[in-house]
Amino acid sequence: MHDYIIIGAGITGIVIAERIANVLKKKVLIIEKRKEIGGNCYDYKDKNGITVHKYGPHIFHTENKKVWKYLSQFTEWIPYQHKVLGFIEGKYVNIPFNLRTLHELMPEKLAERLEKKLINNFGFNSKVPILELKKIKDKDLKYLADFIYEKIFLHYTEKQWGLKPEEIEYSVTARVPVVISYDNRYFNDRYQGIPKSGYTKLFAKMLQNRNIELLLGKDFKEIKGKINYRKIFYTGAIDAFFDYQFGKLVYRCVDVDFQCKPIKNYQPAAVVNYPNDYDYTRITEFKKFAMSNSKYTTIGIEYPGNKGFIAWPILNKKNKRIFQKYWKEAVRLKSKNIYFAGRLAEYKYYDMDDAVENSLKIFDHEKTIHGSRI
Repeated sequence: MHDYIIIGAGITGIVIAERIANVLKKKVLIIEKRKEIGGNCYDYKDKNGITVHKYGPHIFHTENKKVWKYLSQFTEWIPYQHKVLGFIEGKYVNIPFNLRTLHELMPEKLAERLEKKLINNFGFNSKVPILELKKIKDKDLKYLADFIYEKIFLHYTEKQWGLKPEEIEYSVTARVPVVISYDNRYFNDRYQGIPKSGYTKLFAKMLQNRNIELLLGKDFKEIKGKINYRKIFYTGAIDAFFDYQFGKLVYRCVDVDFQCKPIKNYQPAAVVNYPNDYDYTRITEFKKFAMSNSKYTTIGIEYPGNKGFIAWPILNKKNKRIFQKYWKEAVRLKSKNIYFAGRLAEYKYYDMDDAVENSLKIFDHEKTIHGSRI
């Protein structure tokens, strides 16, 4: 008999397990299909001592002080302000598109005129989704919107999602707006950083508790029905839990080609996007996150498609309808003390800080229930 069983050792499962073990002092069994912890945040040191993010770059950023303080119990941070470049018309320019990008790509007099119109229409330091900017009737701003759409959003989105920007959920394109300022940081959150010893070490420290048992490389289905429990938190794919009875939910996958280069530096920023050129979407140079002094460098070239690891849910009408059928079944299972949480279980995109925040809320509710039993 286990007090709690948690399926999945990603952010959601680890945070819930850590809180239950350390605060409620209850026994937790974590079952993880992969042979590693941390979900898509998993990282490792390669042969040259460079910390590589196996499933693409992960930069922690949040406005939530509670989340930052919580994780800071388990790691020191490397202060890191993420800045992304895009290779556009043969130049490396700032992404998201901002006033610096405007002056880098447009003739100066035109750039000055466009800057004034952007500020007059939207205000300085505002953020405008590209599909909103395209609705503007002003001739100059319409030209600019069409240029940004074509050069930055259209082809990148087609490579990333296999869809045009208008064909995916509005919230997805709104995540990378046009920024009416000269701030060239990718994120503007108050707290930003990279775990000093890596994400995997951070998660391992969270799981250092005798109340936590970790079972790696084991599919939950293999032992389903063979273990006794008081409560389950399931953080895996919801359609897999129900044996795909309503059909498979569709995800966009990413295949990463890792290459070690016998040079100190490969590109001018940690992440460079390629909206229009080549089949890949971006290249990450991992040593730039921790400012490694290695005389070698390691890069990851990302090819979105149907191969590789599950990256993002495709939130179209069809998939949403399928998910709602599964979610109704999930709600019914609460009566059997089985609960679903996390990006795969909820078929939802979570930033890392959102996943932590959601997990802490789940635990707070659990603590309330536990307290009422005393």
